[in-house]
Amino acid sequence: MTYLSVNINKVATLRNARGENVPDVQRFAQECERLGAQGITVHPRPDGRHIKYEDVFRLRPLVTTEFNIEGYPTPEFMDLVLKVKPAQVTLVPDAPDTLTSHEGWDVEPNMEFLTGIIDRLRDAGIRTSIFVGTDEDNIKAAARTGTDRVELYTKPYADMYPENPEAAVAPFVEASRAAHRAGLGVNAGHDLNLDNLKYFHSHLPFLNEVSIGHAIISDALYLGLEETLRRYRECVASKR
Repeated sequence: MTYLSVNINKVATLRNARGENVPDVQRFAQECERLGAQGITVHPRPDGRHIKYEDVFRLRPLVTTEFNIEGYPTPEFMDLVLKVKPAQVTLVPDAPDTLTSHEGWDVEPNMEFLTGIIDRLRDAGIRTSIFVGTDEDNIKAAARTGTDRVELYTKPYADMYPENPEAAVAPFVEASRAAHRAGLGVNAGHDLNLDNLKYFHSHLPFLNEVSIGHAIISDALYLGLEETLRRYRECVASKR
């Protein structure tokens, strides 16, 4: 079974544009769960331009599915997640001013750093995932950090999919198999949408979770949230 985790950052972006509490991020998360989302993802950044640290504390007692917090492990971020103790922390290599994640970790040069972070999260009972590309050696290095999962950065797949779906998905199939051989779970995210998700899911073995935000929020403007989540859940329910 592949879980659908909804990234609600864009809802917070819209709220922050007016400086009040419309739309209500907490209510939106609860509505996503009511409509079948199997996880809620947030990515609080140091500048607070979308999800803020206080949002994370407010969401924690409300989220009844899997709560996934993404971010670069600064001391402030680590303090947050060790207090909140979500189901999963996804470690990304973003600089503080990065607009959106655009690459995975180069694990080997960061081995000592990542291993220390993962040890702390594991001691707190938190599952970890490292954001990576499809390079098999890099995935093997990720396994040596002690992480539980990797999250495959899927923008290259999304970019190539309209032109050549088979070629687009091929490196991700091999990456998923490599992760499985290394004893890792497999998550995926970035630019997955209603056009490309079903094909990705149907070809990828061992896929535990997809995390999708921008496309879901955008589609909900046209389709409504209930219909949007129904369609996304249908994509990850297809047989492989």
